Amino acid sequence: MNKENNKGKTAATVAYLTIFGTIIAFFMNFDDRDKFAYFHIRQALGLFATFFLISFFIGYFDSLMISGAFYVFFIILWFYGFMSALNNSTTPVPLLGEYYQKLFKMVGEDQ
Repeated sequence: MNKENNKGKTAATVAYLTIFGTIIAFFMNFDDRDKFAYFHIRQALGLFATFFLISFFIGYFDSLMISGAFYVFFIILWFYGFMSALNNSTTPVPLLGEYYQKLFKMVGEDQ
């Protein structure tokens, strides 16, 4: 792996750590504009936005089964995206990944 690709992989991996990691990864990749990193920044941004949006509504349910199923679903999607970044793959997360790429296409768009 060359050094240029390593920078993109680092930014892509950092993007999945937290929502702050996504913001840090965006600025890490601001000068390099690596497409691989931007792909994973969009995926992570979509995952975290979905997490916060849905968990806001899930919080009103007083059911461990509903909230537990949501958290398991999110952890599986997060792990899938994180492993995709570690393996230098641009495979979108299941169910929502293609939607995230369309929704956040302005992130990393050439100007």
